[in-house]
Amino acid sequence: MPHLVEVAFKGNRKEFFLWDYPDPPPINAAVIVDVDRGEDLGHIHALGDLAEKRSAGCSHGCGTSLPERKALRLANERDRGQFKDLDRLNEDARRKAMERVRANGLGMKLSDAEWQWDKKKLTLYFTADKRVDFRNLVRDLASLFRTRIELKQIGVRDEAKRLDGIGRCGRQYCSASWLPELRPVNLGVAKDQRLSLNPSQISGACGRLMCCLRYEHEFYVQSRKRFPKEGKIVATRLGEEKVVSIDIFHERVTLRGVEGDMRTVTLVEFKQETEESAVSGAPATIEVDEDESAPEGIRPDEISPELLYTAEHQVFVPPSGKIEVASDEPGTAPRESDSAGKRRRGRRGGRRGRGEDNQSGNQ
Repeated sequence: MPHLVEVAFKGNRKEFFLWDYPDPPPINAAVIVDVDRGEDLGHIHALGDLAEKRSAGCSHGCGTSLPERKALRLANERDRGQFKDLDRLNEDARRKAMERVRANGLGMKLSDAEWQWDKKKLTLYFTADKRVDFRNLVRDLASLFRTRIELKQIGVRDEAKRLDGIGRCGRQYCSASWLPELRPVNLGVAKDQRLSLNPSQISGACGRLMCCLRYEHEFYVQSRKRFPKEGKIVATRLGEEKVVSIDIFHERVTLRGVEGDMRTVTLVEFKQETEESAVSGAPATIEVDEDESAPEGIRPDEISPELLYTAEHQVFVPPSGKIEVASDEPGTAPRESDSAGKRRRGRRGGRRGRGEDNQSGNQ
């Protein structure tokens, strides 16, 4: 069975190949691999179970299927010497290409140039704010270098991954050292971690949010589930208190009382106080007297569905189907209404009109 190997090239570019020989190659060994229209030189980055795991999880992996291309052989001394000369040729190619970009007036920045080991292809990586028409540029570069030219537009995070460097933490870029995939990072990740929203403090060398915010985010989300939300009013042994802040690393909760007193308790003590307050502060059962729940003169077991309650008074529907509504004005007798309880509405406009007609007739 062929061995699956992961080979690293210039600019932290990695691909998977098959090694047909019985003995696998050593780690970091230089090998000649089969690529598009020629051969290239790279170094063994992973093999065996690690290579299979990375192939299934990396963005450049092959998934469950095996790669089609193969690693041909180990590089000899002559091959490695030819590879060292490519560093100087890559820089010269980038400078000459930049001159042609300025001559064509294109809004693009050439980040890196990579010669293939057999010099049959030159790949130029660039960044741009918008779409660039570089068809004339490709023709100029093809006539200048007399080889196949390939232009690839990359983002600023991919540019930092290719060029590599030291981050503000003093270590190598995560994207260039171990991070297998550049996942998107938004501002909500920084908010969940209670970090400063100042872009200069949470941005990396590429100008985007640091990659480390992404893989640390899951820890903060899972840890905060055990704590109460900040600003919540809780009942403790001292009464109602407000959660001011939480400390997930030391597992402490800061509370503020009604009078403004601040205190800090551990998460265990906080849960004990809230549980005790919930047990001791259970609402008591309210017993309602039968005489208070029923209208005066009627026993609770004699209440029928025909007894209606309103916000102002109680209305009893007699068997006749007529409702007698008491009037608030003194000296007036109760008036009858229909069984539907509808009030007759007078037409004030008509009365006003008749009054005007009478006045005009009198005049």
